[in-house]
Amino acid sequence: MRIHSSALMACLLGALTLSACSPEQNWRDVTFEGSALKVQLPCKPDRTTRSVPLGGLPVDLQVVGCESGTAMVAVMSAALPAGSDASAVMAAWQKVTLDNARVTQPLAAGRQQAWHRPGQLPLATSLRVQAPGLRANGEPVNMDAVWGAVAEGERVRLVHAVIYDRKIAVELSMTLFESIQP
Repeated sequence: MRIHSSALMACLLGALTLSACSPEQNWRDVTFEGSALKVQLPCKPDRTTRSVPLGGLPVDLQVVGCESGTAMVAVMSAALPAGSDASAVMAAWQKVTLDNARVTQPLAAGRQQAWHRPGQLPLATSLRVQAPGLRANGEPVNMDAVWGAVAEGERVRLVHAVIYDRKIAVELSMTLFESIQP
């Protein structure tokens, strides 16, 4: 399974580049087109949809993201074609995300844990990862990220939410991740 990291990062950065947020932590409900998936973001999100290869197949990756204070917040979602190996695609997506954030792998003990929300599929690759890394310019950054999957008829929809900041507020990550609903 192969994911092109440049395409994923372009989607994420494109959504976040245009964002401006005022006031800080002004939570709002956000939905994803063609899906029952919804989430709350702490600021007015920018949106983009791009066709990217996930698992060797082009899928429409929907990205919503914004800046809240010094934090970059994004939620991404992609519906996989029927019959796709959701676990393999999610594992590849995790690797690309961690590599792009220059997170040292394998992860230290306690940096990774199972992440399951009501209505999500109980996949072994549904994870929460908290780890230090580096921004593209070499500055240190912390990452708090989750990956999960929900069934949508014959297909599976993957969801990935991430926060990047020097110091991530517990309330920010808790509210964001708990708000993800299929």
